[in-house]
Amino acid sequence: AVEAYKDWQTSPGGWCQDAGFVSNGAYVCTEWNHDTSMTYEKNPYWYDADKVTVNKLQFMLSADDTAIYSAYNAGDVDFIDTVPTNEIASLKDVNPEFHIIDALGTYYAAFNCKSALFADKTPEQAACMREAFSILIDRDYIIENVAQCGQKPANSFIPYGMADGNGGIFKTDLVEQGYFDPFAINNDYEGTVEKARTLLKAAGYKFGDDGMLSAETPISLEYLTNEATSHVKIAEAMQQDLAAIGIDMTIKQCDWNVFLQERKNGNFDFAREGWIADFNDPINMLEMWITTSGNNDVQFGKGNAADTKIYSLDLTSYGYDTKVENGTWAETYDVLISDIKSCTDPETRYALMHEAEDLLMSTGCIVPLYYYTDIYMLDSNIHGF
Repeated sequence: AVEAYKDWQTSPGGWCQDAGFVSNGAYVCTEWNHDTSMTYEKNPYWYDADKVTVNKLQFMLSADDTAIYSAYNAGDVDFIDTVPTNEIASLKDVNPEFHIIDALGTYYAAFNCKSALFADKTPEQAACMREAFSILIDRDYIIENVAQCGQKPANSFIPYGMADGNGGIFKTDLVEQGYFDPFAINNDYEGTVEKARTLLKAAGYKFGDDGMLSAETPISLEYLTNEATSHVKIAEAMQQDLAAIGIDMTIKQCDWNVFLQERKNGNFDFAREGWIADFNDPINMLEMWITTSGNNDVQFGKGNAADTKIYSLDLTSYGYDTKVENGTWAETYDVLISDIKSCTDPETRYALMHEAEDLLMSTGCIVPLYYYTDIYMLDSNIHGF
C-alpha cells in the first residue's frame, strides 16, 4: 500500500491522504474533501461486518467551533466534540445533550528552546526565565472562565490519574507530586510575583521601583496558537498575567494547517500545545520528546541544539552504566527513553519514567496549564453510543 504511491520515498504518508486508501477496519474512506468533509462506508470484508449496523458515517471537518456548533443546532450533524467557549456556561447542567467526561491528557504551552528569546542567556538563566513566566499564569482563572469543564490545574506533564504501568497511579496528589504549586498565584499573589521578579533578575533583567520591567531590559515574545476561540482566550489570559510585570506577549493566530507546520518547524517563541494519551501509560507522553520525534516541537536536540551539552543523567542506582554530566539531549533523554522501553522490571520502569519527567520538566520548556476533561454533544435520537 505504501510503495504503491508514486512518491512514497519522498512523501511516506502520501498513500493515505486521499479517499480509497488501504485499511482493514469496520469502515473504509470513500470520499474525502480536504478541510471540509469525509465519508466512511461499511467494509463488507471486515471480519465482523455482520455486526456493523450503521452503513455510512459522514464527518464535517472544520477548525471553526462556532460553525461546528451551528451545524449541530441546525441538525446537520449528530455529534460534535467542541463548542464555542461562550456557550459552555449555558449548556452545563442544563442541556442533556452536553456531556463532560474524564480524559487522560494535558493542555500546556511550550517554549522553543532555540528561540532568540534565550539566545544570549546561559542554560540556567533561560530556565529561570521560563519558570518565571510559568508561575505568573493564573491557571485557576483559565479553568473557571475559559475551559469551564471541571479541569484541574496542571503542574506536571504526565496527567493526574494516569496509570504507572505497575498496577498503580503515576500521580495521586495534585500539589505534592507536581513540580510547583499551581495555586500559588491565587493564594499568595504578591509573593509569587516577587518570586518571578527574582528569577528574572537572576537572568539579567532589571526592574523599576514600580515593580515593572525596566526599559533597559524589556522582554517581548510571541505566542503561537490556532484560531479556535478557547485557545485564543487562554492566550489572552496569559498575555494579561505576564503583563503584570511588564512582559510584552503578542499573540499570533494561524489557521490549523499553518499552525501545525509553524510549530513543527520551530517558528515560534512560545506556543499552545496539548496531548491526550493514546494509551494509559506515561511512556506515551514521554517518548514524544526524543530528538527525532515528530512531536518534539520544543526542538530538543534539533538543529543547532544538537550539540548543546547541558543535561545530566545518572542511572547507576538502577543498575545501569549510564552516568552523563553535561551531555546532549540525545545522550541523556533519548537514552533514558530507550532504557524505559527495554526495561522488564515494573518498579524500575516506574522509577525511570519519573526520572524522564524530572529531566523534561527541569528545562522549563513545558508549561502545564490544566489536565483535560473531554466535552461532546450527542443528539438525543442517537442510541447505543
